[in-house]
Amino acid sequence: MKLFHAIMAGGVGSRLWPLSRKAYPKQFFPLANEKTMLADTLMRLDALDISGNILLCSEGHKFLVADSLSDVDIDADIILEPVGKNTAPAALLAALHVIEHHDDGVLLLSPSDHAIARVDDLISSIEESLPFAIEGHIITFGITPTQPETGYGYIKMGESINGEEQDRLRAISKFVEKPDIDKAKDYLAQGDYLWNSGIFMFRATSLLAEMEQYQPEIVRACKAAYQAKSKKPPFYDVDPEAFAKCPEDSLDYAIMEHTDKGLVAQLDVQWNDLGSWNAIWDYRDKDSNGNVIDADALTIKTTNSIIRTENKKLVATIGLDNVAIIETDDALLVASLDCAQEVKDLVDTLKQEKRSEYIYHREVHRPWGKFDGVDSGERYQVKRITVKPGEKLSVQMHYHRAEHWVVVGGTALVYKGQDKDNLTSHLLRENESIYIAVGEIHSLENPGKVPLEIIEVQSGAYLGEDDIVRFSDEYGR
Repeated sequence: MKLFHAIMAGGVGSRLWPLSRKAYPKQFFPLANEKTMLADTLMRLDALDISGNILLCSEGHKFLVADSLSDVDIDADIILEPVGKNTAPAALLAALHVIEHHDDGVLLLSPSDHAIARVDDLISSIEESLPFAIEGHIITFGITPTQPETGYGYIKMGESINGEEQDRLRAISKFVEKPDIDKAKDYLAQGDYLWNSGIFMFRATSLLAEMEQYQPEIVRACKAAYQAKSKKPPFYDVDPEAFAKCPEDSLDYAIMEHTDKGLVAQLDVQWNDLGSWNAIWDYRDKDSNGNVIDADALTIKTTNSIIRTENKKLVATIGLDNVAIIETDDALLVASLDCAQEVKDLVDTLKQEKRSEYIYHREVHRPWGKFDGVDSGERYQVKRITVKPGEKLSVQMHYHRAEHWVVVGGTALVYKGQDKDNLTSHLLRENESIYIAVGEIHSLENPGKVPLEIIEVQSGAYLGEDDIVRFSDEYGR
């Protein structure tokens, strides 16, 4: 039976602010090694015979996911969720996709933001568990705990079902919520509790049957949403109205706590979900002072800390211990690592105050490339725009602002005029410029083989991103 890898790539990672933002979350950054978290997850199972990849993500991240696939030269079907409904609906959508296109198959369901150092152990456990998944069992993978941890849920192992030669595949005794520190210490001492990794393996038709038995409302909503999907491969956009009626639930609550087909496979893989700055500090290699440094940093009497910057600014510290210093172009976080979980509360405050920093970085990614807000004033704004080779911005106009473009790298093909069906073309090379008047219809594309770099100066009474009237757009916006 064919094996498929389904990856859930819809998280926001708010505890990793200011690096992770709603519009560009943690799975698109390199946190565990030189590869992004999503790329690392995609490439992790290279040793297995994977028949296909399925990525589940939000509409807003579809082009980021597509770019990630292109970067590692891996093909996948991308299922777009109109709104996050937790892991049970996501798992069912992946199962329905396999059933429609392949009749049946086994799915390995993985989060996109986990670090796994010992991949060989994961591969061998998948291979040992695969026959049981084919037989109809739903397998969850538990991590051998290395310390009392209050940030993870736990699984208590039951009896071994896989013979005396090894003891890694067990029945499930019970699931346990995140414990306090005393209970976590007790679980570690008992030796039969595992961290709940959120990784699952199941046959598509088996999951559907269990969901029909225990969660018929989720099945009705997901079937209706998937059957009414629009598709433009690799994108499969489920119907938002039907999916909105789907109950929100995790696979643990929806199925694993009810089914008699559940098993747990024990993993010893040096695992971490990298959900906070203290988790990244704990996972990464450290210098002689216990520091994790991804920055141009000068440290004096600084220990057990993590310092990360996204630009070339020098960070100098004196007399610090157990802190996180995280700097981006538009924000700086300084926090005790003991309070790393509370970064989420800070992001909630940003939302309440309607500040854009919880959504966007200064550098904003678009399907055609990106732009960086270099400077701004009351009636002007300066951006550095990068357009990928062969890509094109929408045909558009603005009611409130004029724009002046200066090409500083590559070649630009600009169309502009008053009649959208009869625009004049202009080919611009480095050090050449063009002016776009208020109300003038225009478009920009990169006809070359190298990235196009433009400095854009906007001027006018209103400079918001919503001052765009689109006449046509290759990306369906």
